[in-house]
Amino acid sequence: MIYTKTELGQTALQSRSVALTPRQRSAFIMFDGKRSTEEVLKATAGLNVTAEDVTHLVTLGLLVAVSVTPAAAPQPAPAPALAPAAGDSPTQSDQAHYLKAYPIATRLTAGLGLRGFRFNLAVEAAGNLAQLQELAPKIKEAVGPEKFRELQSALYD
Repeated sequence: MIYTKTELGQTALQSRSVALTPRQRSAFIMFDGKRSTEEVLKATAGLNVTAEDVTHLVTLGLLVAVSVTPAAAPQPAPAPALAPAAGDSPTQSDQAHYLKAYPIATRLTAGLGLRGFRFNLAVEAAGNLAQLQELAPKIKEAVGPEKFRELQSALYD
């Protein structure tokens, strides 16, 4: 996942109005909308920064997920870290739908702000098309049918 600082995050960084541990602050500074969470965690491994630190920064509203389009980046958006369960062998079509739908679902849920935080985590945890399709009705209810059309097309067409 790629994150960038929110306006609240920028302000908090400058004014130090939010209490962050030194390792959280170091990780926070590195999120620039270009580096993935994995890259930031590797770069701050010596400081013992963990995924929980990143989650804490997102929970505080200091970071927001960025949707990366192929035109904006030479590589596709990273897929979630979870691998398909044993016995699951997605078809090429399922994988293509998943790769198309995942960034859309992430963008829609991230756009909900703190209200969509749990949705965003659920989308990140969805490791295949079927899991994203299970979340679809809840996402549709949260974002509305207009915004949901793009995701619906990616999931089912």
